[in-house]
Amino acid sequence: MLELFDTHCHLAHGRLRQQVDGVLARAAAAGVTRMICATGDLTDSQAALSLVRGRDNLWCLAGIHPHEAKEAPEHYLAAIGQLAGEPKNVAIGEIGLDYHYDFSPRDDQRRVFAAQLDLARELGKPVVMHTREAFDDSAGILRDSGIDTNRVVLHCCTEPPANVRRALDMGMTISFSGIVTFKRSDELRAAAALVPDDRLLIETDSPYCSPEPVRKMQTNEPANVTHVATCLAGLRRTSAEALAELTTANALRLFGIA
Repeated sequence: MLELFDTHCHLAHGRLRQQVDGVLARAAAAGVTRMICATGDLTDSQAALSLVRGRDNLWCLAGIHPHEAKEAPEHYLAAIGQLAGEPKNVAIGEIGLDYHYDFSPRDDQRRVFAAQLDLARELGKPVVMHTREAFDDSAGILRDSGIDTNRVVLHCCTEPPANVRRALDMGMTISFSGIVTFKRSDELRAAAALVPDDRLLIETDSPYCSPEPVRKMQTNEPANVTHVATCLAGLRRTSAEALAELTTANALRLFGIA
């Protein structure tokens, strides 16, 4: 049976949290044995920590998403640092830049991203990075931060092959969501084919990004990471079992999970 690791799912999101027991049961039935609960702000980070406590197969992130950068309170770095010190926290994230929506001014996004990278470096934590239509600035801020980019995950990758090559040259690990399964994602699949076995992760980014063949599913959930694994396994001419094994090993190593 497959043993899959969904490295990015927003279980504390209202659409999933209100049915979390069923979500986790369906994940287990699909062979999804481990999950990381992603977060977007301090409230979300605290909720994620509360949700994963007492569940051996769940871990969490802590951080301020670029959408929320303009709302970051004065004490946000201290609060993230405290959350990051919890045993169930495995990384700072998701953090980064989003120039597609620009829900926060770009100066705020860059400032909050850089500050959280400094915190991650000080704490020795991996980073889960969100970047959309902002790869050049994201890469520049990463370089300036002095952080170990071998411990950075480019989450929910939607970048073209040229940018994926740049991310790999920097040492990043690349994570793919259901977007890689979309019929029009040929360029993204070409990018995925470039990623070495030891730098590949899979995720759902649920409740978003429902994959084919369940793309009409309004609330995505971790069980659907099986479709991401199947797509990437076919692309890489390997079995779903082998893909599951290598991506799980990568996640355990990168996030320091025993």
